[in-house]
Amino acid sequence: MIQSGKLIEYLDNGKFICGFVTEAQPKRVRLINQNGREVLLPISRIVHCSRENHTVDLDREILIRALKETTEKRNNLMGQISLEEIWELTSEENVNSFQPEFLAELSFGQELDDDIFAAFLRCIFFDKLFFRYKEGLIKVHSAEQVEQLRQQREKEMLKAELILKGAQTIKDILQHGSALQETTRWQEECLKLIRDYYLFANEAENADIARHMLKEAGLVGPHDAFDILVKAGVWSKNENIPLLRSSQPVGFSLPARQQAENILQSRQEELFADKGRLDLTHLRPITIDGATTLDFDDALTIEKHDNNYLVGIHISDVAHYVRPGDPLFQEAMQRGTSIYFPEGQIPMLPRHLSQGICSLIQGETRATFSFIILLSEEAEVLRVRVTPSIIRVARRLTYEEADKIIDTDEELRLLNMLKKKLRQKRLDHGALLLPFPDVNIFIDLGGKVHVSLGKTDTPARTLISEMMILANSEAARYISDRMVPGLFRCQPPLRQRIVHGEDDDLFLNIRQRKQLPRGELLTEANPHSGLGVSHYTTVTSPIRRLLDLVMQHQLHSVARRREPCFTSDMCRDFSTVITRTLTAANNVKQQRHRYWLLKYLQERKGQLINALVIESGPKRVNMVLTDLLMDVDLATPAGFKPQPGSMVKLRITRVSPLDNTVKFDW
Repeated sequence: MIQSGKLIEYLDNGKFICGFVTEAQPKRVRLINQNGREVLLPISRIVHCSRENHTVDLDREILIRALKETTEKRNNLMGQISLEEIWELTSEENVNSFQPEFLAELSFGQELDDDIFAAFLRCIFFDKLFFRYKEGLIKVHSAEQVEQLRQQREKEMLKAELILKGAQTIKDILQHGSALQETTRWQEECLKLIRDYYLFANEAENADIARHMLKEAGLVGPHDAFDILVKAGVWSKNENIPLLRSSQPVGFSLPARQQAENILQSRQEELFADKGRLDLTHLRPITIDGATTLDFDDALTIEKHDNNYLVGIHISDVAHYVRPGDPLFQEAMQRGTSIYFPEGQIPMLPRHLSQGICSLIQGETRATFSFIILLSEEAEVLRVRVTPSIIRVARRLTYEEADKIIDTDEELRLLNMLKKKLRQKRLDHGALLLPFPDVNIFIDLGGKVHVSLGKTDTPARTLISEMMILANSEAARYISDRMVPGLFRCQPPLRQRIVHGEDDDLFLNIRQRKQLPRGELLTEANPHSGLGVSHYTTVTSPIRRLLDLVMQHQLHSVARRREPCFTSDMCRDFSTVITRTLTAANNVKQQRHRYWLLKYLQERKGQLINALVIESGPKRVNMVLTDLLMDVDLATPAGFKPQPGSMVKLRITRVSPLDNTVKFDW
C-alpha cells in the first residue's frame, strides 16, 4: 500500500507530474503536485512510487520547490539514456521481456535510485520505438516492429510538417489573397486538401491533415474552408457545391470530344443518299421554344388532307450520330440527362452537337426522326408513319411570339385546334393537367437574384406539350405493338381525385400532386394514369435525355426493319442506369435551385412574404411560398390554426444558403 510521504509520478495530458502523497486511502491517494495543486488521484494512475519516504509536513512552498527540482533532475537524467543502445543489447537475447529495474541499472551502469528509475520509465513512456511497458514489465520490440514504428513515426512527422506548412499557407491566403495562376504547387496541393475536406468531410482522403491545418490556422467554423477557397480564387462566392459533391461528370473525355469533332465533318449528301430516310425538305417546319433556348430538338408541320390533318412531329435524329458503344454514348450513359441551373447547364452531349448539328436550327438541313400522324377533325389517330427523315426548319418562334399569332397564323391555328381536342380526349380518359408555374431565377451582373413565376399553360406551351405527348404515346404504341423491347413510362391509377378537367387552382393542384402515385420506368407498356394514355415513353428530347436516345435507337431498328438495337435484358439495364442517373441529377438540380431561392430570401431578411396554407394540423402547418413555390413547415401557432387554402404572411428571420437552412416566424 502506498503510504503518506511517498514521492509519486503520474501522467496528466501526456505529461509526467511529480507529487508528494499527503494522505493514503485504499484506492486513492491525496497529494500535492509540482504545480501546487491538491489532487485526489486513483492509485491505478500512479506510474512510479519512490522507495524513499519524505517529510511532507513542511511549508507548502518548500514541497513544491522540491518537486520541481526532482522533475528537472529526472528530465536531465533522461538525456543520458540511449534506449537504442539498450535495445541492441536486449534484442540479441532470447528473452523478450525484462524487469524495468534491470534495464534502468543497465542504462546507467550504477546502483539504482528513485531518480534513475523514474527517468528510465519516462523514456520508455515517451519513446515507444524500442520498448513497451506492460503489466510492470518492459517488452522488447522485434526488429520488424521497430522498422514499422520508425516508418509510422516518419509519416507522423511528415504529417505534422504538412499541417504547420498548410496552416501558414492558409494564413497567407487570408492576409493577402491569391489567384490560382500565382500559387505554387504546394499551395495548390494544400488548397486541394481543404477543398476535398469541405466537400466530403471525414470521408475525404487526408481529411485529418486538412482538419488540423484549419485548426492550426485558428479556423474551426463550418464554412471557413469555403471562405479560404473563395479568397484564393479557387471557387466563386456562389460555387455550385452540390454539383462538386456529386459524381456528375462536367467535362467530356478526349475520345468523346474527338468523336464530336468527326461528327461535325459529316456531309449532308450522306443524309440524302440514305434510301431509308424520307426527304421532307419541301415542308415548312416550325420550332416553338423559350426565348433563351439554344438546343432545338423538335419541330412541327401540318397539312390539310381533305377533312383530315397530317401532323408532322419531327425530332432531332441524335441516334444517327450517337450510337451504342461510341464514346459519346458512354458519356450519355454517365450523365443520363442534361442539367439546367440558373447560371448555366451541364449538357448530356457536347454543346457543338446539342446546339449545332443536332439542333433544328432555322434554315439548316438536319437529320430528324418524324412521326407523321393523320388526325381526323376530332383528333382521332387514323394513321401513323414513323420514319427517319430530313427537314429544314422554316420558322423559329418563341412561345411569346407564337401566343400573339396563334389565332391568326393558319398553321398555328390548326395545330391549336387539334391540341384542344387531343387534350380533351386525354381528360376524358382521366388525365390530370395540374398546371404549375415555372420558377424562373435570374442572376444579374451584380450578383443580385431575381425570381419570377412563368405560366406553363399558355396556348403555345400547351400546344407543344400536347404534340410531344402525342408523339411519345404513338412511339410507345409503335414499339409495343411490334413486341419490341423498350422502356415505358407508366403511372398506376389515381386513388383520390381532387382536381377535375381544366381546373387551375394552385391550392387544389398542390394537394393533388401530393396524392399522385409514383411513376415507374418499365420494360413493358402499361397505362399512364396522369397523362390519360394507354402507352407512353419519351422520345422527343434525345439531345438531353438518355431514355429518349435509347428509344430512338429502337425506333430506328423497327422503322428500318432490322433486329432491335437493344434486347430486353439491355433495356432492363438501361432502366437501372437511367433511374440512378436521373435521381442523382435531379438531386443536384433541386439543391442548386433551392440555394438560389435562399439567396433571394437572404436579401429580404426581416421582410414579410406570402404563403398559401396547404395542410394544417394540431402540431405543424405545411405551406407554400406563393412567390417562390417553396415548401415551408412551421409549428402551429398558439391560439390560432390557419385554415387550408388561406393566405398568411411569414417573416423571414434567418437564412443561410450554404447551410441550406431558412427560418420563418408567424
